[in-house]
Amino acid sequence: MDQISIPTTSALFYSLMGGILPALFWLWFWIREDKLNPEPRGRIMLAFIAGMVAVPIAYPIQAWAYGLFGMGIATLIIWATAEEILKYAAAGFTGLLSRAFDEPIDAMIYLITAALGFAALENTMFILNPLLDGNLQASFATGNMRFIGASLLHVVSSAALGYCIAREFYRSVMAKIAFRIIGLVLAIGLHTLFNTYILYKNGEQTFIVFSFVWMGALALLLLFERVKKITK
Repeated sequence: MDQISIPTTSALFYSLMGGILPALFWLWFWIREDKLNPEPRGRIMLAFIAGMVAVPIAYPIQAWAYGLFGMGIATLIIWATAEEILKYAAAGFTGLLSRAFDEPIDAMIYLITAALGFAALENTMFILNPLLDGNLQASFATGNMRFIGASLLHVVSSAALGYCIAREFYRSVMAKIAFRIIGLVLAIGLHTLFNTYILYKNGEQTFIVFSFVWMGALALLLLFERVKKITK
């Protein structure tokens, strides 16, 4: 395949568009679930940007794990743990600790928003590498695959934690701690499972994995309906 020379600035611009615009589409899709009492747009953007900021923090941790354990299950668990905790922190500092967090559904909104911010910058970096090499086809394919797969994986795993936080909204402090631990473990488990199949199966079962991710997204719509019915 012939390589096409692309200026670095143009490659950066196209990769940013390819990474951020699809994430904004998913953000628009999910925040519609909170129509009755929507979150302040400023808070939403802060959570999105905080999710992006989490990416350069996660990468050194992941590089350290790879250097120490190689490509083993311990590394995959550390990768998923770092990403899920950082997305949780991004949502926490920008939304969950603010006065805007005034109803259960807000937990899912802020976790999903931070997750999409993380996915936006991560996708940008994956698209940028083949663009810099002049491989337009690979860059386009990467963007499409991450739009339908990896981005939704970030949403589903973080939303699992958001759902647990929503469930403990009116409960005691001890219950809140327990639900958040359960939510984090669930998010990390889902993320690790996805990474394991993608990396160890060498893409052989990508369609099956993505099918489960989309099933998780459909289940997420049902979870939103359950959360909307939570009362004090």
